[in-house]
Amino acid sequence: MTAHDYAWIRSSPLFRHALEAGYTLTLVRDVAPGAVLRVMEAEPQGVCTGVDPLIGRQYELLDATDYRDASFIAGAFTVPGESGDWTVVLRFDGGGMRPRFVEALSSKGGRAVVHSSNGGKPIDLFHWYEDGKLRTTFEWPTAREGSAPGTLNPVMREVGFDLSDDEGDTGAPVDTKAAVLALAERLTGVRVTEELLRDAEYQLGQVPEEPAEEWNKIVIDITDADGERFYKEVTR
Repeated sequence: MTAHDYAWIRSSPLFRHALEAGYTLTLVRDVAPGAVLRVMEAEPQGVCTGVDPLIGRQYELLDATDYRDASFIAGAFTVPGESGDWTVVLRFDGGGMRPRFVEALSSKGGRAVVHSSNGGKPIDLFHWYEDGKLRTTFEWPTAREGSAPGTLNPVMREVGFDLSDDEGDTGAPVDTKAAVLALAERLTGVRVTEELLRDAEYQLGQVPEEPAEEWNKIVIDITDADGERFYKEVTR
């Protein structure tokens, strides 16, 4: 699979909505949809057939909370892939997948792959987790991070990424989002198609807003243009 095999995303109404509204697509090996949603601390919301009801439930949630709540609706279903079954988790609000969820879902020899866009003026991200650890992540393919940022270089080149830092490169442009989907397939064996996402039977769950972190101190440290410094610690 290469970026060419995912050229369909540019003529897909579903994927156009995903890019405009924001989306996160997560693939998890050998963890059933219900178990994935439990790890995500989701409250069960029944089952729906097709992606349109999933999108509709997300908008209903946003309307009910007047867009002020960061909770979201996730839909999950199972497909066969490399070395077992994979659960596909889809959400439409561009909030990404919380790292602690993916770490837990990929622990004990597991694997998880996540790609997302936050919509609008997008930040497009890719994450590959193995055995509970983030192996490779990037927004730009030439600026990779993680515990093994270079491991995927050969397969990234094969699917179409240009990993050179040469600004004068005149090679054919690559659709990086299509290349990300091809890379995800290489890591999972799951071919994502419009039909797969459009017609799946989704188990639904409402994932609550992440609680605010507790704090007991803040530090104000400001130096003005004349070199005068103001420093103060405020303790709760």
